[in-house]
Amino acid sequence: MKRQILLWLAVTGLTMTVAAQRLTSPNGKLTVEVSDGQWLIGYGGQQVLTVKDAEAVASGKMVRHKKVKADYTMLSGKRSHCTNEANEYRLGPVTLRLYNDGLAYRYEQPVERQAAYVIPEGMRRWMMQWTDGAEGFYPLTTTYKVKAQRSFSAVTKDADGYCLRWSFPVLLEASPGPSQGGKPVFALLTEANIEKGQSAASLYNDGELYRVVPDEGENRGRSPWRVVIVGTLADVVESTLVTDVSDPCKLDDSSWIKPGVVSWVYWAYNHGSNDYHIIKKYVDLAATLKLPYVLIDAEWDTFKDGKSVEDAIGYARSQGVRPMIWYNSSVGWVDGAPTPKFRLNKAEDREKEFAWCEKAGVAGVKVDFFSGENQRNMDYCIDLMESAARHHLLINFHGATVPRGWQRTYPNLLSTEGVYGAEWYNNVPTFTAKAAAHNATLPFTRNVVGPMDYTPCAFSDSQHPHITTHAHELALTVLFESGLQHLADRPESLLAQPAEVQRFFGHLPAAWDDTRLLDGYPGEYCVMARRHGQTWYVAAINGSDEPKSIALAQALKPLAAKGRATLFLDGDTQPWDIRQGVSLPATLTCKPRGGFVAVISQ
Repeated sequence: MKRQILLWLAVTGLTMTVAAQRLTSPNGKLTVEVSDGQWLIGYGGQQVLTVKDAEAVASGKMVRHKKVKADYTMLSGKRSHCTNEANEYRLGPVTLRLYNDGLAYRYEQPVERQAAYVIPEGMRRWMMQWTDGAEGFYPLTTTYKVKAQRSFSAVTKDADGYCLRWSFPVLLEASPGPSQGGKPVFALLTEANIEKGQSAASLYNDGELYRVVPDEGENRGRSPWRVVIVGTLADVVESTLVTDVSDPCKLDDSSWIKPGVVSWVYWAYNHGSNDYHIIKKYVDLAATLKLPYVLIDAEWDTFKDGKSVEDAIGYARSQGVRPMIWYNSSVGWVDGAPTPKFRLNKAEDREKEFAWCEKAGVAGVKVDFFSGENQRNMDYCIDLMESAARHHLLINFHGATVPRGWQRTYPNLLSTEGVYGAEWYNNVPTFTAKAAAHNATLPFTRNVVGPMDYTPCAFSDSQHPHITTHAHELALTVLFESGLQHLADRPESLLAQPAEVQRFFGHLPAAWDDTRLLDGYPGEYCVMARRHGQTWYVAAINGSDEPKSIALAQALKPLAAKGRATLFLDGDTQPWDIRQGVSLPATLTCKPRGGFVAVISQ
């Protein structure tokens, strides 16, 4: 018997009791101290975060240890080739993985109470109050006492008006850095790999304690992965941990999936998609700028002047532009909402509709107005992705929650809204003054977890003006990752830009081979480099109302990027200062709410 026990230990790996154990990542930098009722997460010898969950970490439970590796390719996203490795442990009902850039854990069976994060008063955090469409700001605060905003989106609040419910992701400045002067340590909280029968979760706080609470629904079997990305700001921004823990691609053939830039009607013409002549302008824009796609947005089923959506689709295809079309999900905003409605809810109707799209030459669909993160919505999204893939349709979710790794499992999902984006210039005056700082926060928060259909780049004004510069707006097309990058501006404005800017759009990638955060701080500024093939795109924005100097030479050292650059800068007296075939200067100064783009061809 003793020999059998020893043999079992050798096969299953390291086995130990939980009490006062120290678990580590493969490189030893990330640690979890397990004691009665809590995990203490450390990084580089500094305590980062406390996780409390009595069910998961009660002492006396057994821990099983093994190695886990991820090595896969992505058709879109921040990196085409993704690798990672982890030490995996089993603690009672919980599987816990420690990666070099964070940790992930999930419950293998239903439990009464899930984990809670301790976010102490005074800790810097960027958090969005929960709304069903995940459209809000991530303001910097140091307290849980934050007045609830956006009452029209059913923000959950207490009797004193303080917000109690928070969306993923959450960014924390968890440690000031080693005493010897190292970089601060950050932690980003989110989740990944929602499966059929599961709902998404959000955080509910009771003072400093923020508990993970799944939305309503069955939530059968195991939970999604709860994810904590840990490290420097660059570690957080560059991490692929959300897709690392998600299921591999389920499509037998994904060769037909092509990310790309899209001309988009809604920002300038809210109800323009039922007007053939307006759609024709956006098709011609896409053809002129050499964009692969055009989106025919809501109300295309009510075309005027004797035209039909088939006419618009046919014209787009005749110009070498692939059309996408919009649908109402018909589970969220239905009464008073735009059409077409109720075409995708039943499986047989969905298959019929998507078969028509495929036959007509539609490249993809944008599905809008979901009703939150409950299990019904999550199952419906999975059904939509699977059905769309059967008919070779790209998909873009709007009015929906933030990505949770589906972009790896179903790579035809190229983008998701889940962001307070440029369309809000249409709705309220609030965005004008806040946009620059908000834009400089999103690369560190929302866009870390997956593609973000912000709909960037407006040189002209919508219903409410913008006060960001032209170069700031152009930089957003590189700074914000999205497999379908919808350009917000109207054709007349885009075609009035210099020839160099128009050519930029025709070569702009919507998928990247590598991503590097070069410099920045949430809400203040961001300098990002993304590589496509042998070309580096470096984009910077200033989120403040004061000039910002960027030490460009120092920031670019890790890239080893060689070659001449094309620079798109803000002019002193004109909107643009464009320089071609130049060496990069040692420093560049961004105007207030300004920016720049450098395209470096090797």
